[in-house]
Amino acid sequence: MARRFLLLVAVLLATPAWAPAWAKDTIILASTTSTEQSGLFGHILPVFEKATGIEVKVVAVGTGQALAMGAKGDADALLVHDRVGESKLVADGHGIDRRDVMFNDFVLIGPRSDPAAIKGVKDAKEALRKIAAAAAPFASRGDDSGTHRMEIRLWKAAGIDADARGKWYRETGSGMGPTLNIAAGLDAYVIADRATWANFKNRQNLVILSEGDPVLYNPYGSILVNPARHPSVKAEAARRWHEWLTSAPGKAAIASYKINGAQVFFPLDGSAPVR
Repeated sequence: MARRFLLLVAVLLATPAWAPAWAKDTIILASTTSTEQSGLFGHILPVFEKATGIEVKVVAVGTGQALAMGAKGDADALLVHDRVGESKLVADGHGIDRRDVMFNDFVLIGPRSDPAAIKGVKDAKEALRKIAAAAAPFASRGDDSGTHRMEIRLWKAAGIDADARGKWYRETGSGMGPTLNIAAGLDAYVIADRATWANFKNRQNLVILSEGDPVLYNPYGSILVNPARHPSVKAEAARRWHEWLTSAPGKAAIASYKINGAQVFFPLDGSAPVR
C-alpha cells in the first residue's frame, strides 16, 4: 500500500497544477517502453479519456518490471508483451482476465556495412549465429523487458552460450530508445520492436537487415491486477480501460495509429500463441 501511494503521488506530480483533482478518475497502467516510445499512448489515451473521463497514468518500464508491479499491486492494469510471464502472473493469482490486444513484430537492425553479413537472412537464429561468429558489436537491452526476454530465448535457440559471448555483446540496461541510440553510436546490431524503430529518429548508419521470421512475432496482452489479492487497485476504472482496449473502438484507435503513413500495431482477436 505504501509503495502504491508513493507511486501515485509521483505520477500525480506530473499532472499540471491547474488540473482540478476531481476532474477525472485516474488509474495506473504499467506498460512497456515500446508502447510509450513508439508514440502509441499519445494517440490512443486521449481517445479513451474523452470517451470515459478516466485518466491513464502510464509507468513505462520493461515488461519484467511491469509484471513485478502487478504482482505487488503497484498498478491497476498492465499492457505488456511476454506471454510466458503474463501467464505466470495470472497463474500466481496476481492478475486476472488476461486478453490479447495487438501485435507487431521484432526486427534485427544493424549497420549498413553489415560486418556479419546478415542482410536478407530471414532465419533470425542463423542471423544471430553469424553475428556471434563475426564477434560483431551487439547492443542488448539487458533490462528484463519483453524484448530482452525474447532476445535471450532466441540466443538460446540459436545455440549460443550466454557465457561464451565476449566483449562484442553489450548490455545497456535501458529502454528501447536509449538502446537504439547506443547501437547507432557503436554501429552495433540490435533487436527492436518495429513500432519503436519506425518512430526512432537518430538512426545514423542503422538499417533493418533481417525480418519476417515467425519467431519475431510480438503479441501484447492486457491484464487486470487482481483486486482480491490487492484491494487498493481501482478495479472498476481499470476494467473500463481493459474493456475499451479490447473493444471495437479500442481496436479502431490502435489500428489508426500510423508512423509515416504505415500502421505499426495490429489488433488481435482470440488467443495469441506462446513464443
